[in-house]
Amino acid sequence: MTLVEAARKRVLLGDGAMGTELQRAGLEPGGCGEAWNVDAPDKVLAIQKRYVAAGSDCLITNTFGGSRIMLERHDEAERVFAINKAGAEIARQAFADRAGFVLGDIGPFGGLLEPYGDISEDRVERAFSEQAEALVAGGVDAILIETQTALEELRIGLRAAKRAGAPCVIGSMAFDKMIESDEVRTMMGISPERAAEFMLEEGADVLALNCGTGVDMAVAAATVKLYRDVSGVSDTPIMAQPNAGLPVVENMKVVYKETPEQMVEGVPALIEAGASIVGGCCGSTPDHIRLFREVLNAYRAGS
Repeated sequence: MTLVEAARKRVLLGDGAMGTELQRAGLEPGGCGEAWNVDAPDKVLAIQKRYVAAGSDCLITNTFGGSRIMLERHDEAERVFAINKAGAEIARQAFADRAGFVLGDIGPFGGLLEPYGDISEDRVERAFSEQAEALVAGGVDAILIETQTALEELRIGLRAAKRAGAPCVIGSMAFDKMIESDEVRTMMGISPERAAEFMLEEGADVLALNCGTGVDMAVAAATVKLYRDVSGVSDTPIMAQPNAGLPVVENMKVVYKETPEQMVEGVPALIEAGASIVGGCCGSTPDHIRLFREVLNAYRAGS
C-alpha cells in the first residue's frame, strides 16, 4: 500500500523533531547532524527507533540540511550521496519488521534566490536533484520538500523529486501567525489557500505544513481547514506537524516548553479539520508522539 492510499484509509502518525533529539544525543550547537548518518548511524537509529516505539507510522529522514548547498557550509559536500542514502536506509532499519513509511527530507537551501539573493535557481535545482536521487536510491516511500516559505523554491524541490522518481511527493509550508490578526502567511507572504492551489498545480501528492512562528495546534488546525477548503483538495491527504509551542531562550539555548499533555489536546481538532497525517516539528519528542498515538487509537476505535 502506498503512503497516499494508507492516508486515505486512516489517520497516520508522523514523528517529531530530529534536531533537538540529536543535540540531546551529543551533537554540538551548529554541528552537522546529517553527517551522523555516516559517522554515527547508531545514534540516529536510536532516535528513530524511539519514534517507532512511540507509534509513528511515518519517519522523516535525518536529511533536512542534506543538500550540497547546506553541506558545503560544514565541508561535507563531497558526501552528499552517502549522507542522504544512509539517512533513508537508517529510517527503514528503524521500522525493523514493522510496516512504515520513510519520508525523504529536503529542507530549504538556506538562502534567497536571485534576484533577491545570490543563489541561482540552476544551482538550487542541481542541489535538490542530487539530494532527491540519493534519497530515492535509499528506498524512500516519499520525498518531503519542507519548511518552505517561497513558491519558487518549493517548485524547484517538487520538480526535482518527481524527476528523481519519488513514489510520492509532499510539499510543506512554514507559516507565521500575523501579529494583528488570526491569519497566517509564510515569510514571503504566501497564504495557505495560495500554497494549496500551487502545490496542486505542481502535482504534489500530499499537502503539508510544519514549523512556523506562533503556529500552535489550534492555528495548525485552522490552516489545515483552509487547505481542505480549496476546491479539488478533498481527496488529497494533508499532513500537519506543528511545533511544541513557542520557542524561548534559556541558558543560551532555544527550547520549546509545550508538554506532551498540552500538545496532545490539539490532536482531535487537527483530525476534525481534515489532517490525515499528524506529527510534530521543533521541540516535539517521542513522549509527545506516544500521546498522539493514544489519541489516534481512541479516535479510530470511536469512529
